[in-house]
Amino acid sequence: MSCLGFHCHKSLLMIIFLAFLGLISFPAEAAIKKYQFDVQVKNVSRLCHAKPIVTVNGRFPGPTIYVREGDRVQVNVTNHVKYNLSIHWHGLKQYRNGWADGPAYITQCPIQSGNSYTYDFNVTGQRGTLWWHAHILWLRATVYGAIVILPKPGTPFPFPQPAREFEILLGEWWNNDVEEVEKQGFKMGLPPNMSDAHTINGKPGPLFPCSEKHTYAIEVEQGKSYLLRIINAALNDELFFAIAGHNLTVVEVDAVYTKPFTTQSILIGPGQTTNVLVQANKVPGRYFMATRTFMDAPIPVDNKTATAILQYKGIPNTVLPSLPQLPAGNNSDFALNYNKKLKSLNSAKYPANVPLKVDRNLFYTIGLGKNSCPTCVNGTRLLASLNNVSFVMPQTALLQAHYFNIKGVFRTDFPERPSTPFNYTGVPLTANLGTSTGTRVGKIAFNSTVELVLQDTNLLTVESHPFHLHGYNFFVVGTGVGNFDPAKDPTKYNLVDPVERNTVGVPTGGWTAIRFRADNPGVWFMHCHLELHTGWGLKTAFVVEDGEGEDQSILPPPKDLPTC
Repeated sequence: MSCLGFHCHKSLLMIIFLAFLGLISFPAEAAIKKYQFDVQVKNVSRLCHAKPIVTVNGRFPGPTIYVREGDRVQVNVTNHVKYNLSIHWHGLKQYRNGWADGPAYITQCPIQSGNSYTYDFNVTGQRGTLWWHAHILWLRATVYGAIVILPKPGTPFPFPQPAREFEILLGEWWNNDVEEVEKQGFKMGLPPNMSDAHTINGKPGPLFPCSEKHTYAIEVEQGKSYLLRIINAALNDELFFAIAGHNLTVVEVDAVYTKPFTTQSILIGPGQTTNVLVQANKVPGRYFMATRTFMDAPIPVDNKTATAILQYKGIPNTVLPSLPQLPAGNNSDFALNYNKKLKSLNSAKYPANVPLKVDRNLFYTIGLGKNSCPTCVNGTRLLASLNNVSFVMPQTALLQAHYFNIKGVFRTDFPERPSTPFNYTGVPLTANLGTSTGTRVGKIAFNSTVELVLQDTNLLTVESHPFHLHGYNFFVVGTGVGNFDPAKDPTKYNLVDPVERNTVGVPTGGWTAIRFRADNPGVWFMHCHLELHTGWGLKTAFVVEDGEGEDQSILPPPKDLPTC
């Protein structure tokens, strides 16, 4: 029955009146948020040294992108530096839109010096803390920033509303040009020099020489609560973070709400984000926030502590802050127990849709090795591999090669399991076990469910590895120390409320099992988020095929897509 005449106008007036009273609401149209990123060199002083670094808009860290769930985002990136460059929007799913994902030579050719490219994407079904960073060479050492996705209007957090929010970006600092550091290590066939300092929002804090002017501080008021959006932007270090005298209540990781739990310290791997609530309920004073490396393998790391200050309102700067008690740098028990506490909220509004039936079972071993290098110091060069395949970056972007059916760029025969099983975490092995090199990826049918077990090995040494999957979140259904047992370990999986992430740590000498539904067509990078290992070849990609529906295939590329 149609609405006619007076009755139609009367109904319309009633709707307007109810909307005015706030008793009903109309769905808000998605906003278009536009940003301009000018990638440029700026002279920055840290640790008694001033040096030119690559920045966005002259800022270090770069600008925060603020959006709401449902918004469309357009970021025009103009490259004013000598390096080719691309930007990755870490954790954004980019449904059907790999053209905006950002990893150089995977989903796009890099933006050439002097050129521009507009990343155009929607923020759908996600809210929380993510981040953006350069995704080529080691440029993300200084080219990074936060992404804050607010819930839709009128949608509260599933935890007490904080009085204020702060973004906390943890990073690393090199006194020398980080690209030259990487090149020198590559020429020698050895790991490059470790960083000279850690940073909190780009500043190392007063425990370092010449850095008293470089301390980040936040002011709080007695009795109020605050939300810290913590991001690990470090290139190569898993990090502890704590605040002296204050507990941290974890409420979100990787832009997914979690069951809240309280801890004195958090552990956060490169690429991961963690939101915590902090109650300003201690004796008013000044308290250090601190971060330091976690490493439970016999590998040298930058173990220097960076600090920032949490300062109660009205307390003078002359009051000496107290330091938190961070876990020991090799405290693997803390790391394992902390990660076990992370669980999805799994509420009616935010369910954990864990795949219960698995279509594809994959088993990838993580290994380090050495290849012959006559020009290197020791005659060898270190490399890293998955299933004994060390990935070689192509010269044409994989997504373009897939979309336009360009032959000879990559092969889709990446092994689903190692060709030679062995005692993965037994005595140290020095053999490569036949490590090969190549641009090999796996192919996955659209909407199929995948279980991937990532197994650390003792090839050269065991080590923890944070793995990031582009284009997807996944559920961490299981983890353990030692060799994965396919008969026993799956019986212990958490299939009810496992934590949902985009980046997960594989424990030292252990394994992690993840599950996801391959419902996002395209070419999606998967790699260790330790930049050192990524450069050595610890990476691959998944080609997720198109589905049969109209909205189940890759979108056409934008007109300004960079060319190689």
